[in-house]
This record gives sequence, C-alpha cells and structure tokens, in this order.
Amino acid sequence: MKKKDYKFWFCTGSQDLYGDEVLQHVAAHSKEIVEELNRSGVLPYEVVWKPVLITNQLIRKTFNEANEDECCAGVITWMHTFSPAKSWILGLQEFRKPLLHLHTQYNEELPYDTIDMDFMNENQAAHGDREYGHIVSRMRIDRKVVVGYWKDPVVQKKIAGWMRTAVGVLESSHIRVMRVADNMRNVAVTEGDKVEAQIKFGWEVDAYPVNEIIKSVSGVSESDVNALMDEYEAKYEFQTDGRDPEEFRKHVAVQAKIEIGFERFLEEKNYQAIVTHFGDLGALQQLPGLAIQRLMEKGYGFGAEGDWKVAAMVRLMKIMTEGMPDAKGTSMMEDYTYNLVRGKEGILEAHMLEICPTIADGPIRVRVKPLSMGNREDPARLVFTAKEGPGIAVSLVDLGNRFRLIINDVECRHTERPMPELPVATAFWTPQPDLYTGAEAWILAGGAHHTAFSYDLTAEQMGDWAERMGIEAVFINKNTTIHEFKKDLKLGEVFYR
Repeated sequence: MKKKDYKFWFCTGSQDLYGDEVLQHVAAHSKEIVEELNRSGVLPYEVVWKPVLITNQLIRKTFNEANEDECCAGVITWMHTFSPAKSWILGLQEFRKPLLHLHTQYNEELPYDTIDMDFMNENQAAHGDREYGHIVSRMRIDRKVVVGYWKDPVVQKKIAGWMRTAVGVLESSHIRVMRVADNMRNVAVTEGDKVEAQIKFGWEVDAYPVNEIIKSVSGVSESDVNALMDEYEAKYEFQTDGRDPEEFRKHVAVQAKIEIGFERFLEEKNYQAIVTHFGDLGALQQLPGLAIQRLMEKGYGFGAEGDWKVAAMVRLMKIMTEGMPDAKGTSMMEDYTYNLVRGKEGILEAHMLEICPTIADGPIRVRVKPLSMGNREDPARLVFTAKEGPGIAVSLVDLGNRFRLIINDVECRHTERPMPELPVATAFWTPQPDLYTGAEAWILAGGAHHTAFSYDLTAEQMGDWAERMGIEAVFINKNTTIHEFKKDLKLGEVFYR
C-alpha cells in the first residue's frame, strides 16, 4: 500500500536589521543544518530548505505554498536571529499542516575567546525563538517544540518521531474503513459516532452487505488460489494436528480465496481498513482468519466484531511506522485473560484468529481448528507468539460527547510455558506501572478490550497525534498513580466537554 513521497520544509526566520551579510550567514547556516539532518540517516523523510523568511508577505506565501504542496507533510521553523513575531501572524493563521518549532542554534558552544556583539546579534535563537514561540502560543496553535543542538542524535530522533506523527495526521484524512456487515449486537465499545470521526479525523466509514464482497471472493480463479497456496507453503509451517493433509489444504485454500477476493474488493473501492463480524458471514465458508492476518501484514487496518475505530487506528499506526528500520510490528489486539500469580502478573493478548504476523517471534504455523462462533467450517489461521520488548497499547473510545485516546506503555515477554492447545496467535504483556494499577486506570478511563498495539511507536507520538486532532489523550505509564490519574480524568471532563 504505497504512500506519498513526503517531505518537510525547513523555514528559518530572521529580519534585515543587521544587514545582508548576516542574512547570508543565516541562509548558509540553515542550509548546513538541513544537509546534516538529511545526512544523519535518522530522519525518515527528507528535509527541504526554504529561503530565509524576513517579511510577512514572504512568510504568508511560503506557508500557503506548503498548504498546496501535496508532498509537504509539515514545516519545521527556526529563528536564527531575532524575528519580529507579528510578521508571522498571517502565515500562521492560514497554515493547515503540522508544525514543528526547532529551538536550536548554529553553534554548540560559546566561542569564549572571540565572542562579541556582532556574534551575539547574529546568533540569538534564544531570543528569536522565544518571540516566535510567544505568538504561536497566543494564537493557540498546536505545534511540537524540540529543544537542543541540531547535531545531537537525541534531537534528531525527536524530529524523526514527530515526522512520523505528522504523516499520520495527514494520512488520517485518507483512511477509509469498509465495514463488512455491522457491529456485534449489544456491544457498546465497538459503536461510535462515525460522522464525528470523519469531522475530527477525516475517516470515512462505510458499510457493505456481506454478499457483495462475497461476489469478489467467488470470482477468484483456482490458479490464483494455487499460486497463493504455494506462497503459504514456502513461508509458513503447515501443522495438520492429525488432519488428513488434503482436507487440511482445502481449509487453508478457502482463506487464500478470501484473501485475494477481499484485497481486490478493497483496492477497487479504495479502502485501507476493514472490519468483519462473526455473526454475519453470509455465504462465506469460514470466518476470515488467515486472510485478515495477511491483509494486516500488507498494511491494512483491521477491527474485530465491527470495531471500526480500532481498524482505523491500526491502519494509522502502520502508516506512521512505514519504512522504520528494524520495525517489530503493529497489530490489532484484545485483552483475553490474566495471569495473577504475584511477581508474574500479565495479560494474555490474542483474538479468535486475527493477529498481524508482523509481531511474530520465530516460526509461524498454519493451523485449522474448530471455532465455536460463526457457525461455519473450521477456519485456518496463523499461529505464533509475539516478540518481547516494550510497546504501546492504544484505545480510541467515544464517550458520547467527545473522543478519548488512552495510551498504555506495556512490556511484552514470553509466557513461562508453551500453550500447545491454544491455536491462536498470542502476546503476553504487563501494563505499566503494574497490572493492578494499569488495569484499574484503563477501566477508569473507559478503555476498550480491543486495542491497536505497536512495538515501534511511542506514547509521546500518539499523544502528539491526539493533540493535533483536538482530542483528549490520557497516559498510563511507569509514573501513573490512581489518585493522580483520577485528577487527570476530571480535568479532561472540564477541558474537553
């Protein structure tokens, strides 16, 4: 699922008080910073240098050009010298894309032996950035502020993280979720205001009758199914569990046909996420399992039981991690059952079938087992255990008058012993700061049992996305106490009502 070749513009502020020579230095310094950022290998997208901005006309023109450029995902601003902030008002008023304020300076260390007033006047980001920061705050404009020396890898990583969030902000308005049938009956958390979601996030959420997509599945040729089966056999271990091999293959081939048919339908209708519901399968032979897992691996979002909010969030988080070196994976997940042994506490995460194989640790097996729900033949699914390491679990909930994003830092690890009788993909994690506090805080915040999970994004990135979208975000992490968390929820009720 290809996305745009996004770039970020680097806009440096100054003024003509100190003459042309200083402006030449400002331009040369900002070009050097851009070149170094691009050379660093840390940033996921290219930074594009723009001429130094010294007048409100040029600032306004540049920001509007950024608005119109489909490949511009955001603007990085820096005030090398003093830049009168009133010159930025019109441009900021009309700017519609993500904004980062890089508070840095060209020199890392004070030149103790040579510093004079000329140097002070030319290198006064400590002055200019505060003037600029004041007007952005006064105008109540959301932006990310990164402070530090531009060659510092920590600073570069912060810029890189914001870039991924910025792309998520832009791509959010292109997410279209296809609902196959409707939500699971009588389940509250999978419901939500789809109109408000389109207003807030840009998401389009549309429903299709099951049998309309089945037409696409029925049209898949036997040769296409056989070709995909060859890919399955090359990539996965077929664990027959004593079944006849031919009968086993027939079950797996049903999922291959569903995968091809669903993907063709999604491409034809231009959807990037999908939800299914085991209570309304129409003429499908099996509940989509392996097929959905494969679609998620290709970049599609997914939500179970009609949970379109999770489907959109999974798609969004996959966009944000696109091209990330050594990425460990992103998936839909569901809280299933606990281990409450003191010192070994954790939550066993899984779903009936549909967990993305990008998070798999080690070999992936194909298994065919009965499923009590759906009233269809035994579905094939990919079975594996998830990787160890830190991650985040995210839940977007509709509280009736607003959306809330709940973000929990979690620590994934392997279970003490294998679970050979459990034929689904699993993860096992302990929420921070511990199971008891984390679970209580999650429940107090109204968090869902479905989550969008990623090893590769941070709570800060998802919080920045929520802030840019104008919705509440609450964080459950190593510093969380229930007393303070309840205060945060009460403040959110006042601020976001």
